[in-house]
Amino acid sequence: MNAVKNDRFVEENLGLVHMCANRFRGRGIEYDDLYGAGCIGLVKAASAFDAERGVKFSTYAVPVILGEIKRLFRDGGSVKVSRSVRELGMKLSAAGEKFRMLSGREPTVAELAELAGCSPEEAAEAIALNMPPVSLTCNTDGEEGGQIDIAAAPPDYELVDILSLRQALSALSAPDRKLIYCRYFRDMTQTDTARVLGMTQVQVSRREKKLLAALRGDLLG
Repeated sequence: MNAVKNDRFVEENLGLVHMCANRFRGRGIEYDDLYGAGCIGLVKAASAFDAERGVKFSTYAVPVILGEIKRLFRDGGSVKVSRSVRELGMKLSAAGEKFRMLSGREPTVAELAELAGCSPEEAAEAIALNMPPVSLTCNTDGEEGGQIDIAAAPPDYELVDILSLRQALSALSAPDRKLIYCRYFRDMTQTDTARVLGMTQVQVSRREKKLLAALRGDLLG
């Protein structure tokens, strides 16, 4: 995927970032920060995605986006920007300004990366991390009270939840996945599940509680 197509591809899939970020509203971190972290995940996913593997981009990207957002919570609610990334951001900013003056147009991420001597992925991450937050309730003159409309696909919480659950289940061992499958996908009783797995009903009950707690922690960040 060339640079121009990659930039357009990222823009066309920003709705995925909004869907993921909306899951974490009201948990102590500003939406702008959630969205910013999600954008980093989207850029990473777009750069690494291989369409020839037969997987939909949304299926591949959502876990990556969620991973970046969850990292915010692990890091205490802020995206930590290293000195080297800040310096790269300033270098990219200067290169972009010079490029606009000479060409009369906005540079692509790949063009900026070439000018700064870094990879497109490093450039995209540095740009995202050094970008100042934009208020979603601010007028164009900077005063509060207005509303900025962001083009995005309607939130589809079911899609995000399904993809998140699929990712969490894939990390379980085969016996644990089978336990969850029997109990919640085939609606089997604990006794019937125990018979299938060669366990006692008490063992199934205890293991199920542990698994549900672990899955809940993973899905809720």
